[in-house]
Amino acid sequence: MKEVSAHESVRRMYERLRSENLTNVWDRWEAQEQVRCKAFCAKGLSCQFCSNGPCRIIPGKLERGTCGIDGDAMAMRYMLLRNAMGLSTYTYHAREVAKTLIATGEGKAPFSIKDQSKLRMLAEVYGIDARIEDQKLAVEVGRAILREINADPSEPLSTLAFATKGRVEVWRRLGILPGGPANEQVDAVSHCLTNVDGDYVSLSKTAMRLALSCIYGAQIPLELGQDSLFGTPRPHDVSFDLGIVDPEYVNIVVNGHEPFVGVALIDYCRKAETQEMARRVGAKGIRVIGSIETGQEILQRTATDGIYVGMTGNWIAIEPLIATGAVDLFAMDMNCSPPSLEVYAKRFATTLVSVSPLVNVPGVEKHIDYAPAAVSSQVGELVGLAIENFRRRTGATTYVPAEKRNALVGFSVESILDALGGSLSPLQEAIRSGSIRGAVGLVSCTTLGNGPHDQPTITIAKELIRRDILVLSMGCGNAALQVAGLCSPEARDLAGSGLKSLCRSLGVPPVLSFGTCTDTGRLSILVCELANAFGVDVPDLPVAVTAPQYMEQKATIDAIFALALGALTHVSPTPPITGGTRLIKLLSRDLPGITGGSLLLEDDMAKAAESIAAHIESRRSSLGLP
Repeated sequence: MKEVSAHESVRRMYERLRSENLTNVWDRWEAQEQVRCKAFCAKGLSCQFCSNGPCRIIPGKLERGTCGIDGDAMAMRYMLLRNAMGLSTYTYHAREVAKTLIATGEGKAPFSIKDQSKLRMLAEVYGIDARIEDQKLAVEVGRAILREINADPSEPLSTLAFATKGRVEVWRRLGILPGGPANEQVDAVSHCLTNVDGDYVSLSKTAMRLALSCIYGAQIPLELGQDSLFGTPRPHDVSFDLGIVDPEYVNIVVNGHEPFVGVALIDYCRKAETQEMARRVGAKGIRVIGSIETGQEILQRTATDGIYVGMTGNWIAIEPLIATGAVDLFAMDMNCSPPSLEVYAKRFATTLVSVSPLVNVPGVEKHIDYAPAAVSSQVGELVGLAIENFRRRTGATTYVPAEKRNALVGFSVESILDALGGSLSPLQEAIRSGSIRGAVGLVSCTTLGNGPHDQPTITIAKELIRRDILVLSMGCGNAALQVAGLCSPEARDLAGSGLKSLCRSLGVPPVLSFGTCTDTGRLSILVCELANAFGVDVPDLPVAVTAPQYMEQKATIDAIFALALGALTHVSPTPPITGGTRLIKLLSRDLPGITGGSLLLEDDMAKAAESIAAHIESRRSSLGLP
């Protein structure tokens, strides 16, 4: 068997896909590898934006495109446009949170305010009187989020209050202090028009400004808003891997990046009459299962029971999941629903439903697009479709791998502080004493571009914790580590002696499950609080960021933000910018003197971990720590 995944369940499902002669992500990647443009496209040295092209840069032979753009600007312009796509989807999500807060406050949605302190925190940042009652406050905060999304670029965002004063001053000096995401998006994309901006430095600064707007105008508001609605994550156990699927139940999978429909479905399915409806068609009951970031959003805040049973994995596990033949309804919100699912739904009798106007997988005829005021009836319709699908598949062959694993999840800024006794002092002391050498935020997707599914992510996490470096994991990479067992307390035995001792005393894993890719904003709050506690700025801390298997546009804007924040930022696979030699020099060698951040490109995970550890040790030395 060729090496396809770090997970046994997925490896066995791949063999099933092959035996069924089904299109699948591994075979498609292998076929594309035979025709992939590596000399130009993989280096960022190609452009087809205008009718004078397509153009290519050949160093030493063709140094400019027809319009006159050079390789550095060509590569950075394409990267900036990727980031604009990432910003759009994060901002879409933030807008949905704002609308849901407003509908909840007006009594039109089935949700309630679960964490009043988070709602009041946002209110105070936005300058709203936090003493008013919850319902009215939810409306005002929702409107404030929408207002700041549309703020003029000349109006700095209120949420910059979550950054250190040193960071804000650096960004102001560089001219990258951002306004609202909607207008920053207009400006950034306008930079990319042919014959508008051909300066790689200007394009790089624009990308950083866009990334800052994304974090402070979209990610932080949306996560704190979701905390207000659904609760702030607290540690609890959740089950993972394909083995959580039971064919004898009606199984609804919620997939994407937004938790609204999933949360409403769980509440609806917990009703006795809903369970009885499923039993009347011969099922044992009805269950809700999380997939990718929708799953992460829910599991960080929701305890499992007989109704909500956990999460299967990240996006590369979706085709294997459907191929079990046991999924009755696959509800797709914004992000990460492969277009190949049309083939799978026909073969395995799964009902595909889009619950977002953004999602249009070929062959999907049913749209039940989420609306806060209508979601109560919408989930009833989804449940009816799932039960009817179970009726149709009764007697059909199913194949579900047995693998199942538990992980400790729900580590937010607040829950980490709770574990530390209510303050950052124990973490500071652990870092000062050297029992923890430093911390790394693992913010990653999953891809086949640099190795088997999830293997590089698992490898670098093991390498880091072995060196007594605490890992906080987010995104699809979080699922990689959850399924691999690194987010369970028992994984402390893989850590160095100092980290192992701390994990044992606190009862936590060496890899803390910190949420989704949207939690990059939440992580920045923790890092800034740690910097303030040490009395330094972010670039001085023994911390770093790794994206060991980044894939798409949300990941690239997160990486650019990390560089602006002042962190060493490791990225793999090597992104299509290496043809811009001056651009690479700017991001890797010059940037430490500008923002304090630095780009590390390394596809060997052991070498990457060694470089990250060396960076952390250099920061410890500068702080005078042993």
